[in-house]
Amino acid sequence: MAVNLSAPGAATLHPVPGVRIGVAEAGIRKANRKDLTVVLLDEGAAVGGVFTQNRFCAAPVQVCREHLLRGDIRAIVINTGNANAGTGEQGLASARATCAAAAKLLKVSPAQVLPFSTGVIMEQLPIERIEAGLPAAIADAQPAHWLRAAEGIMTTDTLPKAFSRQVRIDGATVTITGISKGAGMIRPNMATMLGFLATDAQVDPRLLPELAFELAEGSFNRVTVDGDTSTNDSFVVIATQKAQHPVITSLHTPAGAALKLAMLEVSRLLAQAIVRDGEGATKFITVRVEGGRDAPECRQVAYAIAHSPLVKTAFFASDPNLGRILAAVGYAGIADLDQTKIELYLDEVHVATQGGRHPAYREEDGQRVMKQQEITVRVGLGRGLAADQVWTCDFSHDYVSINADYRS
Repeated sequence: MAVNLSAPGAATLHPVPGVRIGVAEAGIRKANRKDLTVVLLDEGAAVGGVFTQNRFCAAPVQVCREHLLRGDIRAIVINTGNANAGTGEQGLASARATCAAAAKLLKVSPAQVLPFSTGVIMEQLPIERIEAGLPAAIADAQPAHWLRAAEGIMTTDTLPKAFSRQVRIDGATVTITGISKGAGMIRPNMATMLGFLATDAQVDPRLLPELAFELAEGSFNRVTVDGDTSTNDSFVVIATQKAQHPVITSLHTPAGAALKLAMLEVSRLLAQAIVRDGEGATKFITVRVEGGRDAPECRQVAYAIAHSPLVKTAFFASDPNLGRILAAVGYAGIADLDQTKIELYLDEVHVATQGGRHPAYREEDGQRVMKQQEITVRVGLGRGLAADQVWTCDFSHDYVSINADYRS
């Protein structure tokens, strides 16, 4: 059950000029499910991406990195049901064969195609099913098929994840639409398991890698479900150059800042949707750490709290066993941390002060907050002026069941 998250309506997702999307049922792992998606880009689109920092990365990640260096991307192919990770040389050959098959149908070069896979690791990709399904996916391609794409990239997700916004830049209406998938194996060192964000804004192609990185840093790199970094994490940003405004040559101009802000809003919604739909999640938790010497230090503490199974199970049980949070702060790895300066809040409830229980804190107040579906944990370190936050969820019985039964 997703936490305060509902499926988007197709009408709420604005088509992005220069992008067409098609979806097919290829039977990659299971019959009668959308599992093959193509994203077709008009000539001239600029593409940037960031990928998993897991050294055991999937074959499609390796191929995408190669192809992005060459530029001029015209198509994206996404399959679900099989991650094509841990598949050795044959996996690389299958990822390249996916690109070649799509390129032949689209009359482009294989290097102009980006392949993406998600699903079970250490099983060879059924390339023959992808090749057989591609004609139907391409024939299905329409500008308004964003919701179909969000459904087509799901694995253990309970709901499709898609958001859209429009913003005025230099007198022109600019559209931003994105999709993502992910529910478990989420602690991205760059992005989510899969995320795709498109805009029709005119952006200097040289800015796309920087833009993708900064958007991921402000959104997908601030979420965790279970602390695992996937082999397939990928986040792609597309600018089709169709909007009627001058080309954005810097993210620090008013136009560049406005575009980045709007794209960051959509990216954060997509990232937070992954947490809200975390495997077995019943609560959405914001962990904010303030008073650090720098932002990385604050994130270090926030992730220690957000990753702790003891903290996450306490939230599931609505048990205000809040010493677990203080313990996580203490083992986060700040060698010169002064525990007498630590402050802890649950929403507005002041739990701990100067490293000990606040005199006015009552356990029933802590439990009242922990019974909520949305909770903010706020920690003060008393070391400086920096602050940062991450978003996470609780651990329920269902998380274990979902992952125990994943391949069955």
